[in-house]
Amino acid sequence: MRNPIGVLALAASLPLCCARAWAGPPFLTDDPEPVELKHWEFYAASQWTIARHEATGTSPHVEVNYGALPNLQLHAIVPAALAWTSGHSVEYGLGDIELGVKLRFIEERASRPQVGIFPLLMLPTGSEARGLGAGRVQGLAPVWVQKSFGAWTTYGGGGIRFAPDGNATVLGWLLQRSFSDAIALGVETFVTIPFRAEAVQIQANLGTIINLSELHHVLASAGPSFRTNAFMQAYLAYQLTI
Repeated sequence: MRNPIGVLALAASLPLCCARAWAGPPFLTDDPEPVELKHWEFYAASQWTIARHEATGTSPHVEVNYGALPNLQLHAIVPAALAWTSGHSVEYGLGDIELGVKLRFIEERASRPQVGIFPLLMLPTGSEARGLGAGRVQGLAPVWVQKSFGAWTTYGGGGIRFAPDGNATVLGWLLQRSFSDAIALGVETFVTIPFRAEAVQIQANLGTIINLSELHHVLASAGPSFRTNAFMQAYLAYQLTI
């Protein structure tokens, strides 16, 4: 099974019109470690992007990951999306469905990190007019690297985000520490650099995973962005691993 505290997702790298995008449990930065062969991960989660007069989120979204082949994971997210703007009614319905495949092509050794790719597609199944989707196919093509040192793990990387509002380079790095078999804490920095002449976005998050047992887990993260239209993102999930 993958490192329990990491995955990318990248929800806060997209505008508020998109209710659910690239999120990962519980961070924006991803890791290259796939789910173990013939094992499953199930998430019941809620993720929010909140600005001064508007908010978008999932209430909830369901994520499924499956180790289909050695070093290869299949991934899907189906969201119930919610969008709110001050002065308007709340919109609620199906959001954009996310599909992906994680492939690790270099395994970790004492002298080298593990490396993998995790291309993602987001299908325009949510209503753009109601603020529940982007209206067009979106994509992410990243490379992720990870290395562990005792109780410490660090991972990160980046790639190209393809989106209707404009393509961008995304970069993220995370450092986490396991304090016991029951709890781990991590901190990340995630940067979005638009291809067009727009402000660079820097996102910081603090997150944790609590292992209630070998099968049951709780994950959470939250943090601010730093740009003109600053916002907060938050994530909370129950995870079942089998």
